[in-house]
Amino acid sequence: MTDFQSWAHHTQQRMEHTLDSLLPASHISPNRLHEAMRYAVLGGGKRVRALLAHAAGELCGANPAKVDIAAAAVELIHAYSLVHDDMPCMDDDDLRRGKPSCHKQYDDATALLVGDALQTLAFQSLATPGLCTDPGRQLEMVNLLAIASGSRGMAGGQAIDLASVGKALDQSELEYMHIHKTGALIRAAALLGAYCADELDQAQLHAIDHYAQAIGLAFQVVDDILDAEADSETLGKTAGKDAESDKPTYVTILGIDHAKHLAQELLDDALAPLAPYGEAASQLKQVAHFITQRSF
Repeated sequence: MTDFQSWAHHTQQRMEHTLDSLLPASHISPNRLHEAMRYAVLGGGKRVRALLAHAAGELCGANPAKVDIAAAAVELIHAYSLVHDDMPCMDDDDLRRGKPSCHKQYDDATALLVGDALQTLAFQSLATPGLCTDPGRQLEMVNLLAIASGSRGMAGGQAIDLASVGKALDQSELEYMHIHKTGALIRAAALLGAYCADELDQAQLHAIDHYAQAIGLAFQVVDDILDAEADSETLGKTAGKDAESDKPTYVTILGIDHAKHLAQELLDDALAPLAPYGEAASQLKQVAHFITQRSF
């Protein structure tokens, strides 16, 4: 196992422990809702957003225990978005992380409430008193996640995505959609990890921000490539879903080869601002390579 694999595994394990501790136990009323929340969050996922938060926190010298909470908040938002995204009124998918989607395992009403509850739990966690020594900084973090999650971020991107089914978008329109739908939360994850540091270096923040915006787009380009090339067992979700739903993707617009070239360009763009930081930015660089070279 490489140093990065060991670090990533350790980070994923501590993220699982943090999420487990934040989620209400299934024996607490309302039992079915709490059981479904845990079903939707635990025991699956790449935890890429948590890896980004911890890698950025490491560069900035943040306390890993504080990053755990910030990263968990982002993972909870991400999990809620997947639960809602899979529902019949959205992308209508029966498979998520290699098991039945939340609404298939439970029912539509429970899945809807799971998403609502996970979103509020994310902000409850991020607003925990004492997360930051500076309350003003902590309020900035709550604001950052709220914007990244709402109509000017992830939810807005999803609205554009739903409105784009069957339409021909150009590359700039597709990029605009994914800057919001996928990129906003990835950017927030990295910045929140950095914000957990006691002292903020503005040059580091700018570097992390540039990096996160580029790697957020790269993540989506790779997702589109995998949707076209990989199988459902590997992906843990229904392969070929975008093509079947007549959704515009980087593959449908550019073709496979050009989409792969774009992913490499975005990787190079993400890594460029990290060059001055050498080994201190090693994990951020490795996470970028993981995002662009993954097979699931």
